[in-house]
Amino acid sequence: MNYEIESELDAYIDAHISAEPDHLKRLTRESNLRLINGRMCSGHLQGRLLKMLTMLVVPKLAVELGTFTGYSALCIAEGLPEGSTLVTMEVDDELEDFIREQLDSSEHGKKVELRIGKALEMCREFEDGSVDMMFIDADKREYPAYLKEAVRMIRPGGLIVADNTLWSGHVCDTAYENDPQTRGVREFNEMAATLPGFDTVILPIRDGISLLRKCL
Repeated sequence: MNYEIESELDAYIDAHISAEPDHLKRLTRESNLRLINGRMCSGHLQGRLLKMLTMLVVPKLAVELGTFTGYSALCIAEGLPEGSTLVTMEVDDELEDFIREQLDSSEHGKKVELRIGKALEMCREFEDGSVDMMFIDADKREYPAYLKEAVRMIRPGGLIVADNTLWSGHVCDTAYENDPQTRGVREFNEMAATLPGFDTVILPIRDGISLLRKCL
């Protein structure tokens, strides 16, 4: 598929899914204006998918590894029922003020608990089977370790969602065999495909989104 057709399809998809809320449009704009890597925001399509998955799971407790600017957190929170909580973890403390500003700009921000620090360390604070839904979008080198924690934390019937699992196609490109981030994603995918008691699928959306449901 050439770039022109791909861009046209992206525009077509955006025009034929639920509208992007105004506060998320502003968040994307602020991210691109104020941050060097603003393009890392989840974006319209992925955001609507996260909301829908959350509404299907109906989690009481959701956990996110990698907040960045809060776009995905607000999409998950939008799908959460009242009284439920999303705990989102971000290692970059310099983003804290920006994230809190974005959470305060949305009515759904009150459902989000932001924690600053290393995700692996904070994951160990959760009991086995205590989490209903988990979204992984942090350091790709740590993806295998994140998955081990997620498998422990998620309840039967719960859902693990992982972003960037196609990693710009590097997962099947031998030129990136020694790249630590690519190795981390590849190992994650190998683990996910063979996890006992889980159903796993990779969706070729944006940079690849994996869904892992823990069987009852």
